Amino acid sequence: MTRGQEIRLKSVCLGAAILGLLIPVTAGAQERTVIRLKDNGAPLVNPGMGWVFHHYDNDIVRYGSKLEPWDTVDEFPGVGVIYLRLAWSYLEPEEGKFNWAVVDIPAQRWIAKGKKIAFRFTTYESASNNPPNATPEWVMRAGAKVYPVRGRAGASTSAPVRYEPDYDDPIFLAKLDNFFAAAARRYDGDPNVAWIDIGTVGIWGEGDPGPERFVTAGTVRKHIDLHTRHFKRTLIAYNDNLTFRGKGLETIVYAKEQGLTLRDDSILCRPGREAVYTHYYAGAFWPRLPVILESEHYGLAVQRGDWGEGSDYLRALELGHGSYVSVHWWPREFLEKNRPLVERMTLRMGYRLQLLEAALPREVPAGGKMALWHRWRNNGVAPCLPGGFVAFTFKDQKDGVAGVFVDEAFDVRTLEVGPPDQAPATGREADFLLPPVSILRPGTYSVWVSVGSRIGTPEIALPLDDGDGQRRYRIGQIRITEAVGR
Repeated sequence: MTRGQEIRLKSVCLGAAILGLLIPVTAGAQERTVIRLKDNGAPLVNPGMGWVFHHYDNDIVRYGSKLEPWDTVDEFPGVGVIYLRLAWSYLEPEEGKFNWAVVDIPAQRWIAKGKKIAFRFTTYESASNNPPNATPEWVMRAGAKVYPVRGRAGASTSAPVRYEPDYDDPIFLAKLDNFFAAAARRYDGDPNVAWIDIGTVGIWGEGDPGPERFVTAGTVRKHIDLHTRHFKRTLIAYNDNLTFRGKGLETIVYAKEQGLTLRDDSILCRPGREAVYTHYYAGAFWPRLPVILESEHYGLAVQRGDWGEGSDYLRALELGHGSYVSVHWWPREFLEKNRPLVERMTLRMGYRLQLLEAALPREVPAGGKMALWHRWRNNGVAPCLPGGFVAFTFKDQKDGVAGVFVDEAFDVRTLEVGPPDQAPATGREADFLLPPVSILRPGTYSVWVSVGSRIGTPEIALPLDDGDGQRRYRIGQIRITEAVGR
């Protein structure tokens, strides 16, 4: 709106989502009503962001095994992804014979609730609940080079022998390549898969080899290439630990060049200020790709006295501009012990699109011109990477869609981020031509706002009340009058 517009104050209550101030404005020939809206504080589930449950966490016991098949912990706010991190040997116990049900069973429980899944397939593990080796025994029998892993002091001499693979061995790599080819045929490009990690180097897939072993940057690049060769349509995540143990920043630069995103597996693994110590890596990724954050196992951090009230996890979210945040524990216990933290982080993770103001014409002639003004802010820590366009939908008294008007010149992905409630807002004046009177007839219509595709399909939930259950939200009304000259 221009400074010359005349503003006459008039207060009207328009539902719990609206702050309560409606201001008629004279804008040229059209008198407009300014509607100021307020974030309702609701947790949102949106594309490309959310809490991440570790259903499998390096074994098949933690942290989903306590849940019944019907139990998807629906009371946990803002959950977007179920993470399946497990050993290769679970999935290919015999060469060429796969047990995909291990991942498909939990996947379908959560997909039915609108969640995505994510993977990490590992080749070296420590968990006692795994088979003796994360790399299948048949790979070793085929001649792949391996290294015996020393047992703990006092361990039983009858304990199964454990091995770590040589990550550069050609037989190992050939068999692993075949496995990823099979996995990609099932999961690459599936819209229900959010990402897959680089997880085939080092213990837990974090790049750290056993004692007296060394992994080079060249080895890491080789395993990045293995993943990108097969997963061409699904996002691939590089974890920050792959830069440690002398591998250097060369690997993270290569990951960025190959289009990978970043996950930080190191949060709260060290005490004090070092609880968050690799966040600066995220600056190369978060403006264009979703960053994934993972804390130390919650229970272990509590035992060491490092968790406190979890403020370092919130600090990591702010510094790393995280879109996804892991629940690295039994999810229901984590929520019960950390509810205030969960609520705060839910309102900041990823993006949170706030419609601050909208100015609607009070009436427009059928077949005429219409100007709509709207002002938005992203109150999350990350850009709205999926992008989207603002649509204004007119509905009749029976909730039928009578008009759809999309501001295609404004992609919400361009909204900047900032500290809570301090990100810069963007105002837009959008001009539309109304369709002929045979399509949009004279009458009074409710006006609904949404964000989604260019054709007006809602895709992103907004923190507004008075929704229609399809991600449209009522913000006012408009009257279409008889066409001029009739």
